[in-house]
Amino acid sequence: MKAQKTIKSEIKLSGKGLFSGKDVKLVFKPAEPDTGIVFVRTDFEQPIKVPVAAANITEVQRRSALKKGPATIETPEHCLAAINAMGIDNITIEIDSVELPGFDGSSDEFYKTLRKVGVEDQPEAPSREFVIKEPVSVIDGDTSIHAVPSEEPGLSITYDLDYTQHTGIGRQLYSCNLNTDHFERELANARTFCLEAEARQMQAHGIGTHLTPKDILVINSDGPIKNNYRYPNECVRHKIVDLIGDLAFVGRPVSGRIVAYKSGHAVNQKLAKKLAKLARETEKAAASERAVLNIRKIQRILPHRYPFLLVDKVIDIEGDSKITGIKNVTINEQFFQGHFPGTPVMPGVLIVEALAQVSGLLFAQKLEHTGKLAVLLTMDAVKIRKSVVPGDQLILCAQANRVRGRSAKCDCVAKVGDEVVAEAVLKFMLVDEDIM
Repeated sequence: MKAQKTIKSEIKLSGKGLFSGKDVKLVFKPAEPDTGIVFVRTDFEQPIKVPVAAANITEVQRRSALKKGPATIETPEHCLAAINAMGIDNITIEIDSVELPGFDGSSDEFYKTLRKVGVEDQPEAPSREFVIKEPVSVIDGDTSIHAVPSEEPGLSITYDLDYTQHTGIGRQLYSCNLNTDHFERELANARTFCLEAEARQMQAHGIGTHLTPKDILVINSDGPIKNNYRYPNECVRHKIVDLIGDLAFVGRPVSGRIVAYKSGHAVNQKLAKKLAKLARETEKAAASERAVLNIRKIQRILPHRYPFLLVDKVIDIEGDSKITGIKNVTINEQFFQGHFPGTPVMPGVLIVEALAQVSGLLFAQKLEHTGKLAVLLTMDAVKIRKSVVPGDQLILCAQANRVRGRSAKCDCVAKVGDEVVAEAVLKFMLVDEDIM
């Protein structure tokens, strides 16, 4: 299987925001397996992490953007395109302003910077590549984008750019199989573009006032103003760069074929959201098939029974140090009758109880703890971050950070999809079952 990848070392980059013109500094840092791509706004009193995920997409005109709490990341697509094309799964990007540097409107500076430090495998972590196995489409007026299965591995893209009403651009078609060499040679330095009328309108609203037609491609009926194309079809190549960047919002590498007609960031991101949802569903189905402990085995270990048994299965156990379990939350749960009628929300204390139960299953893996019960003593650093509702699947993760004699301690996290909904540090006393 393919291994996940990160960069080999830290590297810095600085410039001015493409739309805002504000000075901005970036620091690219290696990240642990399964971290994903994460921006960190360092200009807040407490740094704020903004993961690159479909759930964090926010709408901004003419560019991509992410938002988490008060922190926004604007124009990340050219940077994300370079990261995606290089096959980087895990990276942290510290940024001290709202918008990434624009440079010449291409992905080239980001690509060269990351290429300078290089990429390394993380062999302990297999790639979470999502293979498209069924067609997925987004159609919005006369624009469309389709994700379809492919017999070939990797990602192939076909983009049909239709500007037939503008003689300076015309109609352009481009197809490619995405790989690092092709991106470096044919796509990375393709620049963003806008029509002359659009440029005048934006600058009238105070957007991009630091730019001139020499800085980016501004196009009239005769072609670029005071500038030249780097390729006869540079515009469609840049549209593919934008698309590669927007596909990073899926949260994992994508394998299949993408066919786009006149699509922009909004349509690209709708596709990314659909693919992210499908990827989560595929991973859940795969997890169901590989259950390590089914409900019968769980009942042999835990004394809990209906309606208080809150772990349906265990999908992964790493020795006696880490465990991942599943709780499927349905409208038939008894507690929804009173919490709350008409607006069912799973009580936070029961999410913590589910984490305690999966921790008990972890401790039971040690031979000397067989026949013992893990009785919850204390709960520290408890945070309920998001509501859990019928239809959600709770992913319950517990990691032992101390097991001594008759006591144990676990760091616990509950997730729905990729989002953390609760976390806690739980301490237990291990007692003989016949004492209870």
